[in-house]
Amino acid sequence: MFRFNVNSTYLFKIALLLLLPSVQMSITCAQTTMHPLANAKAVIQSGQARFTVLTPRLIRMEWTSTAPFMDKPTLTVINRNLPVPKFSSSVENNDLVIRTEELELRYKTGSGKFNADNLVVKALTPPHFFSWSPGKAQKGNLKGTSRTLDNYDGDYHIWDKKKMELEDGLLATDGWTVIDDAQKLLFDNSEWPWVTNHPAKDYQDFYFFGYGHQYKKALYDYTQIAGRVPLPPRYAFGYWWSRYWSYSDNEMRDVVENFKSHNVPLDVFVIDMDWHQTDSLRTKYDVFDQTKHWTGWTWNKRLFPDPANALSWMKTKDLKVTLNLHPASGIAPFEEPYQRMARALNFDTSTRANIPYEGSNKKFMSSLFDQVLHPMEKTGVSFWWLDWQQWANDKKIPELNNTWWLNYVFFTDMERRNTTRPLLYHRWGGLGNHRYQLGFSGDAVISWKSLAFQPYFTSSASNVLYGYWSHDIGGHQFGPGSDQKLDPELYVRWMQYGALSPIFRSHSSKNANLNKEVWNFSGQYYDALKNAINLRYELAPYIYTMARKTYETGISICRPLYYDYPEDEEAYQFQSEYMFGDDMLIAPIVEAMDKGQSKLKVWLPEGNNWFEWHTGTLLKGGQKVKRSFSLEEYPIYVKAGAVVPAYKQTKNLSVQPDKSVIAIFPGADGSANVYEDAGNSKKYATEYASTSIISKYLSGRKQEITIRPRKGTYPNMPLERTYVVRLLGAEMPRSILVNNKKMNYAVEPGINTWNYNGKDLSVEISLPETNCARQQRITVQYDENDKIDVNTGLVKKFRQLSKTVTALKFKDADIILPELVGRCEETNRSLSYYPSQFYKNLRYFESQFSNLSQAIIETTNKDNVKWFEEQLDQLKNN
Repeated sequence: MFRFNVNSTYLFKIALLLLLPSVQMSITCAQTTMHPLANAKAVIQSGQARFTVLTPRLIRMEWTSTAPFMDKPTLTVINRNLPVPKFSSSVENNDLVIRTEELELRYKTGSGKFNADNLVVKALTPPHFFSWSPGKAQKGNLKGTSRTLDNYDGDYHIWDKKKMELEDGLLATDGWTVIDDAQKLLFDNSEWPWVTNHPAKDYQDFYFFGYGHQYKKALYDYTQIAGRVPLPPRYAFGYWWSRYWSYSDNEMRDVVENFKSHNVPLDVFVIDMDWHQTDSLRTKYDVFDQTKHWTGWTWNKRLFPDPANALSWMKTKDLKVTLNLHPASGIAPFEEPYQRMARALNFDTSTRANIPYEGSNKKFMSSLFDQVLHPMEKTGVSFWWLDWQQWANDKKIPELNNTWWLNYVFFTDMERRNTTRPLLYHRWGGLGNHRYQLGFSGDAVISWKSLAFQPYFTSSASNVLYGYWSHDIGGHQFGPGSDQKLDPELYVRWMQYGALSPIFRSHSSKNANLNKEVWNFSGQYYDALKNAINLRYELAPYIYTMARKTYETGISICRPLYYDYPEDEEAYQFQSEYMFGDDMLIAPIVEAMDKGQSKLKVWLPEGNNWFEWHTGTLLKGGQKVKRSFSLEEYPIYVKAGAVVPAYKQTKNLSVQPDKSVIAIFPGADGSANVYEDAGNSKKYATEYASTSIISKYLSGRKQEITIRPRKGTYPNMPLERTYVVRLLGAEMPRSILVNNKKMNYAVEPGINTWNYNGKDLSVEISLPETNCARQQRITVQYDENDKIDVNTGLVKKFRQLSKTVTALKFKDADIILPELVGRCEETNRSLSYYPSQFYKNLRYFESQFSNLSQAIIETTNKDNVKWFEEQLDQLKNN
């Protein structure tokens, strides 16, 4: 690993002397472990310069005017004791030369502070060579995120009249990034690490990432020094209901019961600011220059006469509850916990002044938790919505960002005390905040522009590991000049995007016109909204599996296409498209429909074929295609052969469903490792299990699916499970064997039978309940003498034809459908009823589809014929 000559041995001795004062510090706070002192074998010192090889792509570079070097954790970098990568170190012509497998660093020994003349880092591996020296400007930063979307219409601020400038991220097309950590505040070494100032001295502290286009490796390297992205509890990936509204106990219960009566799943109920009491003064701002009534710590008994009982009732419904907090104004005299806080802080109450908020004061924050927040948590508050962001920095430590620090303090308080996973819902505070999970993006304007901007905003945030943005789905407030009405189509498309975003939460301002509850819509809008929420729950096991991958790799669920396709220009150009986990590409619909169809141009990367889920179309990768979608359809492109874990139906994610679904998409072999754990245990790092599922196409028109024995364990893990294997875009099988035993066909789904769903051309195989430690093998035999391509958009044709025929009957109630029309419209049902006539019925449909309009000419008037023809012509666009 090392190669020393006389000069390098001398330098090494100096390094040992300077390192003697340092003490290895391992600060453990529940799962957040800080190991700030690097392995000595990774450190090379040259006089006042020190270099630490952290990974083949990451080198720390320090220069100090006076010893010692800085070995404490900063707010951003908490770990430096990493496995030592392979590298060499030598002195060549007075240059210290460090080489890893991917980088070469040269520093002129004894030349002082790092500058463009004495330090250079070069890439060693093709195809993305680069050379960097201090002061070199980065040209292709791919950006990160921003603190908030408050008052933004898309990326345009409606009051400041400026476009948003996203912060720089960790990735750039230049192939390198530098983090300057020299002036960052530090953590002390107390049991609950607390902020402390950086020593005042001339100091340089650079972290150089040289990765070319290995974007995923760069992000993983960052997690190694800045900490992992914690896995949120499973319930966080369900649907959240939120509204800025002065809900009472009665109203809250009514909303929950409406969710139940409409069979809409729900996991989290958010209660905004009106939960708490406020003083009676009518001034706009308080003595802390904060908006009046925003800070509060006492339940409003006019709305919640018995808060503990209200929260207890919510718990019986398996719902989690979060309350909104704005702590800026401290604790006012009228607040219920005022006297307790005053005693804890020895605060003089004689003047009846507010106890001021002091975020950097450990005693104040500890007392706030002990005297105010912990008691409320015990009554049933699941986690906190930390909404406040008005003061940029701390009053006593000007360099301390209030948002960043509050996120740390609240999250780690939960982490230290609870056996369940900490969860916080907050604003972005800067690098390092990925350790505190969920973001609240704020009060975006209700518009198509805002919807169009959010997919890019969300995926680019993964470039700083902030992968769990939660948006106000449907928008928060109307912009200037708006007609103050919610466009139902816009809301549907926003909800469809929300179901495929990191955290799925509806929210809006306190406006009587913003009634986003599903039951306030009707017809196709009601159906589409319910379908969006149900899709979220259907995909919950897939989403949760990908969230585990985020914890392990740093790669967010929603991320830009250039992570996977870095050499394709289109991956950078199609900014709205994003990967949703490893196997799905989403092309959001962000414009209103034209004649009942949303039309858009989609780029499908090469290397895979892609299954357009809602239309049943298998498309070739490596092309740009124009596609169209009705209101209930959405552009979800699944990799051919993907194996996607799913649920069939569930109340919410706190309640495990009886059946698990394995959805297998057509067109290629595929596999998946399905993740599971206890759902909310803090010990998920070691207590979990996974099940490997493999799908292969064999010779002789066979498909084989293997569910391997589950590996791993966690408390209360179910020993047996019932699986439904769903083969999408599949022909009618001739036979199905499960563990070499023939399974019977049934028209309707049943236990230990298989059926064919003609509406989406899928096979459903209902396996009997089986011990998860046993392997299961399903062999599907297709017809060896006949074959038909069912993935040509037939699902969309079936759907559109059924809708059109039904609507035609309402236009002409006395119409007698011609046999050809009736037979074609019922094809999907016939496929299920008559398995042996599968190919005959499909070929009849395909051969007669173009004759449908002609067939009804003699059965209705010309206007209806023209309308009927226009409806079916829309399918030609695809």
